[in-house]
Amino acid sequence: MRSTDLDYALPPELIAQRPAERRDASRLLVYERRSGDVRQRSFAELAQELGGYLAVVNDTRVVPARLALRRETGGEVEVLLVERRGDERWEALARPSRRLRAGERLRGRGSASPVELVEPLGAGRWVVKLAGEPDGDLPLPPYVHEAPADPERYQTVYARESGSAAAPTAGLHFTPELLASLDHETVTLHVGLDTFRPLTTETVEEHAIHGERYRVEEAAWGRIESADRVLAVGTTTTRVLETLARGGPLEGRTDLFITPGFVFRRVDALLTNFHLPRTTLLALVMAFAGVDATRELYGLAIRERYRFYSFGDAMLVL
Repeated sequence: MRSTDLDYALPPELIAQRPAERRDASRLLVYERRSGDVRQRSFAELAQELGGYLAVVNDTRVVPARLALRRETGGEVEVLLVERRGDERWEALARPSRRLRAGERLRGRGSASPVELVEPLGAGRWVVKLAGEPDGDLPLPPYVHEAPADPERYQTVYARESGSAAAPTAGLHFTPELLASLDHETVTLHVGLDTFRPLTTETVEEHAIHGERYRVEEAAWGRIESADRVLAVGTTTTRVLETLARGGPLEGRTDLFITPGFVFRRVDALLTNFHLPRTTLLALVMAFAGVDATRELYGLAIRERYRFYSFGDAMLVL
């Protein structure tokens, strides 16, 4: 499959710059694969579409990982923590990175702990050492130009396990009341930035997806494995469930790359936001809904002025 097959044109004004006033007030585009039926609903009506499904959510929490720092020379450096590697060590992106040196200490604002550069990994990536917990800003995606007044709006209401560089955005639509109305289970996958990185290879298959850490409790997997029908809330949850369905351990890393032609073994329905073109996320949606159907659904969403990306509307594929 050519990477250009994941392209589509989106009017810039459809990129949501802020969350809906109420989480479940977002719109919901529903597509039934078997019948081809399409319905336009409110997210608050989700439970009416899900009789008999076990919903599975990803309870990862976004780290305040964007750190504004200074070198001893006075130069400004931004460090974005991507993944925890131990008690004090993180994999991070630093920019500008060219003149940075291992052993250098970068100072934070106020009383913030310094960041020590430990080892360069190439392409602007570093292993860094940070005493204490991160105390920077939320790492909002670059297409969101203004942080929400309430930082919790870039967290799901069920976020518990700190470790993500980005939110599992399909879950941002849930209120506590809506979640409580569904039979649901929880998994954890800490989202890395490479999940959202556009494909730069000529074909989709040439792209190397970055691994991400996950963990699932044994009792939760027992319920999920034996459920009649499972709804995966988001692409991150989908990757965890399909990794375990293929014999993966209950805790580890997954680099499962889901592209058209993939055979789903545990996910029966998918709830997802509308994704950027030429990304692994869109490839996963096409694998589940069908390539042509996904293109038609995205075209419909654009014509109907749905809101796209992290703070945008949602799509349910049954």
